[in-house]
Amino acid sequence: MTDEEKQAAMDKAFERNVPNGFEKVSNELSSVKKVIGVMSGKGGVGKSFVTSMMASISNKKGLKTGIMDADITGPSIPKAFGVHQKAFAIEQGILPVETSTGIKMMSINVLVDNEADPVIWRGPVIAGAVQQFWTDVCWGDLDVLFIDMPPGTGDVPLTIFQSMPIDGIIVVTSPQELVEMIVSKAVNMASKMDIPILGIVENMSYFECPDCGKKHEIFGHSRVDAIASAFGIENTARLPIDPKAAEMVDNGKAEEIDSKWLSDMFDSIM
Repeated sequence: MTDEEKQAAMDKAFERNVPNGFEKVSNELSSVKKVIGVMSGKGGVGKSFVTSMMASISNKKGLKTGIMDADITGPSIPKAFGVHQKAFAIEQGILPVETSTGIKMMSINVLVDNEADPVIWRGPVIAGAVQQFWTDVCWGDLDVLFIDMPPGTGDVPLTIFQSMPIDGIIVVTSPQELVEMIVSKAVNMASKMDIPILGIVENMSYFECPDCGKKHEIFGHSRVDAIASAFGIENTARLPIDPKAAEMVDNGKAEEIDSKWLSDMFDSIM
């Protein structure tokens, strides 16, 4: 069997496992104009940080903004925004919590009693919980909902792509050469699901010396433009290694970070 025949067989097998008509209806008290997923092919590249920054930019521009923390086993969005209150339910569904500046948020950490308790669930249960974040949460009137997706191309990303009206995704990566292959998997998955790639963000792209201003590419030469060009993706952004920004996220002050590195991308996709 040739390489082309092998690829055709894999594509056909993938299509058999991606049935149409799986989209779920949102809650009756939800009116969401645009849904943007933030995805990475692997963990540890700063996907949640990018989600937080994009949501903060959106909110500062006066858009009604929400974040769905779909990384059930590794939820970090509430901590980034200093949110510790719990969500509660009304007859129509679950009300999301809000950050200090009014960003609506839903995460497993605002539903469990103890934030430190691990979520020891199998894949189908996790996927079902994420679906409920769409069907059971009363998001209200939102201009944009950002979904912080779990890393990889497994069950939960597939569930999100199938069951929610995703307008596009932002792929987060880092400079290492190995990441190009991992990004390719995420981009190819989105392509097979007919989900547009809105942009690629390269996190930890460089460190700018505070004394001389010189940029040092600690994790290797940037590959974001080459990867974007290979896939025909127009929007790219490079985020520096910024200890101050990391400290602010750790202290729940994500909304106070200057998100200038992502402003151009936000304007392009919105």
